[in-house]
Amino acid sequence: MNIKYHSAELKSLVIHKVGNKNNDENLALSKSETILSDDDSLILSNHFLNSFKQQEFYQFYHESDLSLNEVWVYASNIFENPEDIYEQSRNLAMHLYRQTMHPKIKAGELYTVYFDGIDIDGEITNAVGIFKSENKDLFLKIVENEDNFDVNFDSGINLKKPDKGCLIYNIQKEDGYLVSVIDNTSKGTEAMYWIDDFLYVQNRKDEYFHTKNVLTLCKNFVAEKMPEKFEISKAEQSDLLNQSMKFFKENEVFDVNMFADEVMKHPEIIEDFKSYKNDFEKENAVEIQDNFDISGQAVKQQAKFFKSIIKLDKNFHIYVHGNGRYMEKGFDTSNGMNFYKLFFENEE
Repeated sequence: MNIKYHSAELKSLVIHKVGNKNNDENLALSKSETILSDDDSLILSNHFLNSFKQQEFYQFYHESDLSLNEVWVYASNIFENPEDIYEQSRNLAMHLYRQTMHPKIKAGELYTVYFDGIDIDGEITNAVGIFKSENKDLFLKIVENEDNFDVNFDSGINLKKPDKGCLIYNIQKEDGYLVSVIDNTSKGTEAMYWIDDFLYVQNRKDEYFHTKNVLTLCKNFVAEKMPEKFEISKAEQSDLLNQSMKFFKENEVFDVNMFADEVMKHPEIIEDFKSYKNDFEKENAVEIQDNFDISGQAVKQQAKFFKSIIKLDKNFHIYVHGNGRYMEKGFDTSNGMNFYKLFFENEE
């Protein structure tokens, strides 16, 4: 899915202050929409939208009925009547305040934003953005005073990226909308309130989701499960990780049988891999399809976790980028130490 923001316009903005209810902090609701100049709208639009670069999408859900998901309801009301954004922003702020119960959750400004002109696969649509700023930065201001320069300090919100946010695109309403989510603050238990309690969203079961899960499955199997049952060296593990990533980079479609035959190869390992796949699905409450289109974005994102590094005491690190068969491990009886022998054609 290709989403472009270059023609997006910020049409409406409402700001409220949401404290921590558990810490007896207040909810401060503004009395009207925020009025912005064209320049201010452009700056804030870039601030909000530039953070959404990932291809991992979510959707609103509810175990009983989607209409019981509060954010889905309030966003739907804004899409139906954009002029009601102020009233719906109050509902969103009160809903967030009720979920802000963990003592570590910081107070912050809540922004409800209405955007127009967002391009999704060539179709223009609108979107509702919900953002929260929790952290303040200290800024240095230099003020010219006659023949001198004075130094002042002030605190404010860093415009590089919002702390928390979501963008609700006005498509696929009955399926819970297409939703992008960001959370740049702590990853502890208290941080999950944004996704799990306030937004109440779940991952969309698309090609990005399936590709990411299978790559995680492969990495865990090679790095953690295989050494429990098979005698496998670090070099062999590195080779399997590289072969796994190579498969995903060179193929457009994932087929579990083809992957197992080409990468795992040995019948006993293949059987153990498929058994581990079933265990992985149960432990993580996910269903991994046996066949799906591979997401290039997910492969690119996960590649950084497939770096094969063999650490040798505190002296050397071997970075394995290719075929592990060009490495041999041995033992030197003269000094009682292990060694690796590397074969190569050119030295750069």
